[in-house]
Amino acid sequence: MERLNKEVTATFLLLFLSALVYSNAEEAFDVRQHLSTVSRYDVVKGIFDNLFVPSNIPDQCIPIHLNLVARHGTRAPTTKKLKELNLLATYMEVLLQDAKQQQLAMQKVPSWLWGWRSPWKGKVKGGELTREGEDELYQLGLRIRDKFPQLFNEDYHPDVYSIKATQIDPRASASAVAFGMGLFSGRGNLGPGHHRAFAVSTETRASDIWLRFHDCCQNYKAFRKSQEPAVDKLKEPTLDEITNALVSRYGLSFTRRETSTLWFLCKQEASLLNITDQACGLFTPSEIALLEWMDDLEVFILKGYGNALNYRMGVPLLRDVIESMEQAIKAKEEGHAPGSYEKARLRFAHAETLLPFSCLIGLFLDGSEFEKIQKEEPLQVPSKPPHRRNWRASLAAPFAGNNMLVLYSCPAESSNKYFVRVLHNEHPVLIPGCDNSDFCPFEVFKERIVIPHLKHDYNTICNMKVEEPEQLSLISKLTRMLRTLFFQNDDTSFLTTKNVSSQKLIFVLQIYYHKKWDRCCHPSSATV
Repeated sequence: MERLNKEVTATFLLLFLSALVYSNAEEAFDVRQHLSTVSRYDVVKGIFDNLFVPSNIPDQCIPIHLNLVARHGTRAPTTKKLKELNLLATYMEVLLQDAKQQQLAMQKVPSWLWGWRSPWKGKVKGGELTREGEDELYQLGLRIRDKFPQLFNEDYHPDVYSIKATQIDPRASASAVAFGMGLFSGRGNLGPGHHRAFAVSTETRASDIWLRFHDCCQNYKAFRKSQEPAVDKLKEPTLDEITNALVSRYGLSFTRRETSTLWFLCKQEASLLNITDQACGLFTPSEIALLEWMDDLEVFILKGYGNALNYRMGVPLLRDVIESMEQAIKAKEEGHAPGSYEKARLRFAHAETLLPFSCLIGLFLDGSEFEKIQKEEPLQVPSKPPHRRNWRASLAAPFAGNNMLVLYSCPAESSNKYFVRVLHNEHPVLIPGCDNSDFCPFEVFKERIVIPHLKHDYNTICNMKVEEPEQLSLISKLTRMLRTLFFQNDDTSFLTTKNVSSQKLIFVLQIYYHKKWDRCCHPSSATV
């Protein structure tokens, strides 16, 4: 009997502890950390590998140059998404009325759904940088100045502190301005904050192969357009599974479309309004984990390691980064006077810029995956929950997400004189290409990580026309037919599918048709 009592007590204690752990896990779950590329920077920037201990940089090593590639800060929903949210309100009204007429169990329906309207109803334009986004970049500027005082101790000059942003979307240039206001605050005479004016330069959309390379890359745009339907197909099982759960849970006839839009609403409410108990409250934590993975899958395939074209088109940016480091080293070696050379190159763009650049330098990979990238072998897609994965878009490219590459000069007596440290979202990260070190000799960084990518030419990658297989097949057939019918005794080496397009083929047909006709019916003209 005593033994039985002990077993019962042990069982009860085990159940109690399990319930306590589960309860704590539920409480600890913060949906705002799982919003893919809609995640707020201040929510996710503190999430990093706790097991990794950054290297201690010797006191004699000093930073001499900084490259920053940052995404714009938190933005409002785009104009297209504003319309979707307004349509969702109409759909929800119809669903609720149908449920009412069918006399379904209305007590299962969350009260906030009744009469719900988009928080952005009446707003016509979208996509602009929000006040929270401004503050994210302003605070980032302050922190970077405090972290690297040796780099930002000089008077501002555009040749010393170069600030660049993309032209088309104002949220990138607005982010650059907010960052600069923090970086140079107290350094001028404007207003009570002692701000100062500074320049933000841009390239035109048609020629910006450094920050909007995705817009200039025709082959990437064609690839993305061709892959989007397949990605949507990959997402369908997850959406169907969660849609069925929502229908069962709330008794409303949700479709895949409503589930997808409700997930988007959840992300916007949680990120922009800090509301986590409405749209987000419709989903369980495990469902949110699946929806986040679904988003990560899309980002991986269309913007990340899923296809080499996604990141190879960022080679001009990588080249610009490494050249700026080489110029800083040259200035250091030649003893240039302070204020006569660049100390920081600061760029503000989009997730479509930050993600490919992160891939180029090998972030979010383990050693074996980095070797695959170097061998141009494909990577496996991110593992489905509950399995762990390195690729999480909420950490890779949140609003205001950033990569900093800091160049250090170390004592001449050391075997290597210059080192690179990569910081992602302000935290040092291991670099697989540098033997999993976070403090990499510059020449090693250049040789192992940069040079293998520089063999790819942007124009060749992005704008080289590749004939469709069907068209090539047709041209091949026409070419063979022409040889048989008209050119048995003529040199036809020029008639190859390698150098003949359909337009050229038609032109050649016209010329040789007239040539053969002249030979046949006008012998005197054949010698002209």
